[in-house]
Amino acid sequence: MKLNLPPTLTIKQVDDRVNHWFPHMRKVFNHSVTVLITTLALAGCAAVGPDYVEPGAPITDSFELTTGSGLQATPYELVEWWEVFNDPVLDELVHIAHKQNYSLELAGLRVLESRAQLGIAIGTRYPQQQFASGGVTRISPSENAGQGNTAFSQYDLGASLAWEMDFWGKFRRGIESADAALAASVANYDEAMVLVTAQVVSNYVTIRLLEEQLRIAYENLKLQQRSYDIEEVLYRNGQDSELDVQQARTLLLGTQATVPQLKTQLGLTQNALNTLLGQPNGFVEDLIVAGPIPDVPEQVAVGIPGDLLRRRPDVRQAELQAVAQNAQVGVATADLYPSISLTGSFGIASISRDVGGGGSSDLFSSDSINYTAGASFTWPVLNYGRIRNNIRVQDARLQQAIVSYQQTALEAAQEVDDAMVSLSGAQAEKAILREGVEAARRSNDLSMLQYKEGFSGYQRVLDAQKSLFSQQNRYASSQGQAVQSVVQLYKALGGGWEVREGRPFVDENTLTVMRERTDWGEILDDQ
Repeated sequence: MKLNLPPTLTIKQVDDRVNHWFPHMRKVFNHSVTVLITTLALAGCAAVGPDYVEPGAPITDSFELTTGSGLQATPYELVEWWEVFNDPVLDELVHIAHKQNYSLELAGLRVLESRAQLGIAIGTRYPQQQFASGGVTRISPSENAGQGNTAFSQYDLGASLAWEMDFWGKFRRGIESADAALAASVANYDEAMVLVTAQVVSNYVTIRLLEEQLRIAYENLKLQQRSYDIEEVLYRNGQDSELDVQQARTLLLGTQATVPQLKTQLGLTQNALNTLLGQPNGFVEDLIVAGPIPDVPEQVAVGIPGDLLRRRPDVRQAELQAVAQNAQVGVATADLYPSISLTGSFGIASISRDVGGGGSSDLFSSDSINYTAGASFTWPVLNYGRIRNNIRVQDARLQQAIVSYQQTALEAAQEVDDAMVSLSGAQAEKAILREGVEAARRSNDLSMLQYKEGFSGYQRVLDAQKSLFSQQNRYASSQGQAVQSVVQLYKALGGGWEVREGRPFVDENTLTVMRERTDWGEILDDQ
């Protein structure tokens, strides 16, 4: 079968034909513009649905601060709060976590997703359906049909669009919701950064505490081993009973048993810290050398409860989710009203018969033009309550979001109060236990001296050594608890997320992979 293909046209021929039928296009354009202006004038009305009203938060105006706790109701500076411990190793760990933590990267990718979702919502303000089409078709009926040689070729080229105007603010509310969702995803990233930072510091403090407890265990093992050796010699010489030897051995073995447990806890904590840093096991072990438990800063500023509403990322996220849901009520309400749309199409078409001429050469002639233009509306009058019940569903979700925000704000204030109470208690306990350790050490020295001089039995030595080990462990634990309370306080205050300002949400290597895989336009550049 031989196809009757269109002849090749020069650029000048195309220009001449376009200029020939341009007046017809102008007629279509002028008519469409008239309809468009009328519709846009109507679309200038305010969007339906409620405008967002900031809900109140049930928190007090000030925190109750314990005298002598070192807490101050002054504005705080929490951008890099971990630096208050003056520990270069800790600073490096936090820096690595901010670059390598996978939870942070996932949160950053959700920000990029939200940006793309906002782009989709913005796109609804423009013609929702628009496409170009064209084709050539060869039709050759059967000669046995008795119709003679009526074979022909059909050529067509055209474009069409449908544009639902935002008369009731449906699409504007959708954009409003998507914009709030984007801001909420940024707040979610900030919250992830607050949590990751606090977890890194907390695990680091735990490692230092376990190292101190191991040091205490080894120190007491030396002391108890020396006492056991002395007691064993005395028993062999018949100067002491076997009971004294076995009691000394029991104390020694009990202290030895704490070492494997402490080493296990240390290994588990190191593994957890490696995961937080996005590093394989063994990384932390090579980076962290032996060191003391960080000191608690002398003064910690906590500000006022109202600051939490502006600083805490989870509180901001909860309110932004309420903002997004508030807009969804407007989107649902708009379905009660008619949808007004502009529709139009423009095309050119011709037929080339094997007998009679014509064809592709006539495709760009004025006689080949066809078009449609107009406006229409649809109105779901009989919806059997589906639309109104959907509005009620969205409104119920809005109220849930408001209550969730209020609950989040209240819990945030509670977390600060709890951390302050814990810090005050830990500081008071630490001061007492510090004196307790000194008393236990002095008691141990005196008991050994009196035992050597024959003024007391060996049981006093055992009791003193047991008490010394216990007091040292309790004091170390109180040191660690005091620092952990500071960490929890800074976390409760929402500190640490500001360091991401000016930095990309996703690292450059990941962005490079995404650019090579997909055309992201300017979304990946604007971070």
